Amino acid sequence: VQLQAFGGGLVQAGDSLRLSCVASGMSLGSAVVGWFRQAPGKEREFVAAMAWYNSRTYYADSVKERFTISRDWSKSTVNLQMNSLKPEDTAVYYCAADPVRNVDTRTWSRPDSYTYWGQGTQVTVSS
Repeated sequence: VQLQAFGGGLVQAGDSLRLSCVASGMSLGSAVVGWFRQAPGKEREFVAAMAWYNSRTYYADSVKERFTISRDWSKSTVNLQMNSLKPEDTAVYYCAADPVRNVDTRTWSRPDSYTYWGQGTQVTVSS
């Protein structure tokens, strides 16, 4: 199983970026796919998650109305569209997935709910 995250970069406050997470070696049929981030000196933080099977989504309060998680069936990809970026969004962003159907959205924000993790992609937002 491999998750590849890409799309990070250096942008200015107010700009947009789209991150993508490509999954291979696993069936996404029942999966929940999530995005987390980790800033220097801080713990890994939940950003957003989506159930592949019904497109249900869940967001951290800090990114609601600014970030949108979506899926691309044909490419086994989950995207994270990030708009109105702020300097505090600066972090390494990770995608994660778990193939077991989990309908309890309250657990989607927990890193231990995910079996597979991709490498991070750096997002830097300058003020």
